[in-house]
Amino acid sequence: MRVLTTRGIQILAALAAVAVLTGAQIPAAIAAPKATKTPARPCTTKYKVTGKSVAVRKPAWNDGPVATPNSPIVRYLHRGDIVTSCVAAIARTHQGPAYRKCGTGGHIWRIVQGGQVPATCLQKL
Repeated sequence: MRVLTTRGIQILAALAAVAVLTGAQIPAAIAAPKATKTPARPCTTKYKVTGKSVAVRKPAWNDGPVATPNSPIVRYLHRGDIVTSCVAAIARTHQGPAYRKCGTGGHIWRIVQGGQVPATCLQKL
C-alpha cells in the first residue's frame, strides 16, 4: 500500500480542481485518497546500567536540547538498573568527545525517564 506525501496530496488536489473546471470525470482513486497512519508502538528497548553510579541529567534552559556534563542532575541510576529508551540525543562538538563517562568518551545521550544518560554507561539488553 502506498502512502501519499504532502506533495503528492497537493498534486492530486490540483488535478481534481482541473477536472472539476473542465467537467471531466474524477477517478475514485484521485477523488478520495486514503490517508494511512501506522499506529505508534510503545517503546520496549531496555538498557542495563553498567556504570557504578550514573547521573540522569536534564538540560538547563540555556544548554539547548542535549545535556552536557554540567547540566543539573535529576537523579542517579546504579549498576544493574534497567531503563527504557528508544530515543538518542547527539551532542555535536568541534573537537573530541562531548563527555567522558564510564571509562570512555562519547557524544550520544540516551533519553530516559526524567532526563538524559550517557550512552557509554548503558548496555542494550
